[in-house]
Amino acid sequence: MTAAEALTVDIDHLRSWIGREDLGSDVLTEDLARKYHATFDLAGEAPKFGEVAPRMIHVCLAQPAVPTAQLGPDGHPERGGFLPPVPLPRRMWAGSSQTFHDDLRVGDEVRRISRIADVVFKEGRTGALCFVTVQHQIEASGRLVLEERQDIVYRNIEASGATPKTPPPAEAGAHRRPMKIEPPLLLRYSALTFNAHRIHYDRRYSMEVEGYPALVVHGPMQAAMLLNYATELHGSPPSRFRFRGQSPLFDDAAFALNARDEGDGLKLWTARQDGPECMVAEASWQ
Repeated sequence: MTAAEALTVDIDHLRSWIGREDLGSDVLTEDLARKYHATFDLAGEAPKFGEVAPRMIHVCLAQPAVPTAQLGPDGHPERGGFLPPVPLPRRMWAGSSQTFHDDLRVGDEVRRISRIADVVFKEGRTGALCFVTVQHQIEASGRLVLEERQDIVYRNIEASGATPKTPPPAEAGAHRRPMKIEPPLLLRYSALTFNAHRIHYDRRYSMEVEGYPALVVHGPMQAAMLLNYATELHGSPPSRFRFRGQSPLFDDAAFALNARDEGDGLKLWTARQDGPECMVAEASWQ
């Protein structure tokens, strides 16, 4: 679908979703904290009741739980519920801007308030793109913990035989940690976040339907790895964290977490060997 074709869609209808809200509640249990800790191989013991939980564990909490029969062919909930029915087949978490006001603690009763803030069509280098912006607010036991702006991007599947532009290779960071993604990690993170998007666990679907060369590594999981790395390098978690996807990361090659000092904060990114930046992030402690 070209940008011109996309504009024949009822944009006003899609934009009528602006202002729509979705609420969710959950409890941050010791069991979830233990499983999150194990999934990321975090150092030390998992936090116990009353102790501070890792930042970005909120992605695992209060997620929508539609019946399996109401999932679309890609594994996401059928379109037209909370999110607008954008007529482009690929859906990805494009990025987020997060401001942390407090910590989540094990045992907290968590409340999520989500609101559609904007719906915009754009023309990208690969064709038509639709960005849906969602504002999230996370409260825990009556206190504000997190405000987040999330950008979701919808795009078309590239035509067979198309040669996409190759971004330049990423530089190596002043701080660098080699990593390896295996399918069990993707499956564990999908389970923790109740994310049934098939590109993360169904290799045949990912390659034959959506045209990827392998399984796709979750954007927010890469972001969580970068936030954990920033916390380790700085000695405390950032109060502000921004991340955005540049290129997909796949499970068929080793990659690395990279970081460098930038002002009072850190710039961080993931990249395959001789590959482009995949997820880039900025962490600050102001």
